Amino acid sequence: MATVLAALWWGSLTTLGAVVVPLLFKHLPSPAAAGAMAAKLFAAQTWVSLGCALLLLLVFNRAQDHGLSVPAQRVLKFVIAGLLLALLVEFAVSPQIVSARASGGSLRLWHGLGSAMFAAQWVCAGLVLWRLTRR
Repeated sequence: MATVLAALWWGSLTTLGAVVVPLLFKHLPSPAAAGAMAAKLFAAQTWVSLGCALLLLLVFNRAQDHGLSVPAQRVLKFVIAGLLLALLVEFAVSPQIVSARASGGSLRLWHGLGSAMFAAQWVCAGLVLWRLTRR
């Protein structure tokens, strides 16, 4: 179950960041339209990430009753880090991006920070998946 959740988490981040958003910017009529749609998709991705991470924590919590395996112990910190990154991007960085876009503020800074945090979340999810599938 943990491996499936980790694969869903990492796969959804990969699909959104590497396929869907670039296609939006390529095929929608304006960057503003693509950016607005991408923002909605990133918000939806936050809930997928939260669901996967929380379910992983529940799986690991149940496994702890029977002695948490070494791979699960090693990935716990990455699950928590990915969960926190998802929350920070959605509730701290995204509002700043919206505000900067409306006021002409430092959009580039906040967009770069959000992109870096999304990439860090992708790395965390990838490490969870890699650790759980290693033999």
